[in-house]
Amino acid sequence: MSKVSNKTKIATALIGALALAGSNLVIADPLSDVQKADAKIHAEAATSQKKVDKYFDQAQDMLFEYGSVADERESLKSYNDYVAGLVADQEATMKSIQGDINGVDALRQGVVPLMFKMVDALEQFVALDLPFNTETRVARVENLKNLLNSAEVTLAEKYRLILDAYSIEREYGGFIAVKTGQLELDGKEVLVDFFNLGRVALYAQSLDGKSAWMYNDETKGWDKLDDSYLRELTKGIRIARKQGAPDLFSLPIPAAEAAQ
Repeated sequence: MSKVSNKTKIATALIGALALAGSNLVIADPLSDVQKADAKIHAEAATSQKKVDKYFDQAQDMLFEYGSVADERESLKSYNDYVAGLVADQEATMKSIQGDINGVDALRQGVVPLMFKMVDALEQFVALDLPFNTETRVARVENLKNLLNSAEVTLAEKYRLILDAYSIEREYGGFIAVKTGQLELDGKEVLVDFFNLGRVALYAQSLDGKSAWMYNDETKGWDKLDDSYLRELTKGIRIARKQGAPDLFSLPIPAAEAAQ
């Protein structure tokens, strides 16, 4: 009985060992699968993280690009507003210029007749004025009349020359001047010094200083001056020629016309 029992114990031990070994083999397979699945999960998680990181970086780039585009849009909007303002101002200026251009014809229609009237009035004034610098003044008027009918001279230049002529005539009224020339008296030519006292009076004195005359605007002739005025006239002539210091001198002048 004891031998059988020992064998039985040995057999039982072998069977138990085999059973335990079989049990370990069975348990080992699910654990390996779990480890593999875990590794796969970690690999997939790492891959997903890489994708997330990539998408995040792309999103950041897109956000930065959006910010740049937004800033550029605001800059372009400001520039467009500035250009629009310039265009509006230029259009307003162009309208103003066009209005001026449209008014040129109307201005021309008014200025041209006025210039002809001004030249005619100047011609009549010279003819009625004291006869000093007559040739120069008449030639100036004739030149203006020719210019008015010339297409080579601009309207502005014509008007300027007319104003210049009026300015010269105005200056004649406040100066004294002397000029040597010939005076016709009783059909004879006498060499004299013409003394111009502005537009107040015009005198003539022979070069030898022995005779003098004053122009009579009413008779358009020359009245002989009394010899007592010879020295005074000589003084005036010397002052006009800057041969003497400015001084007072006494000469007769035509009587003022009565007011109409």
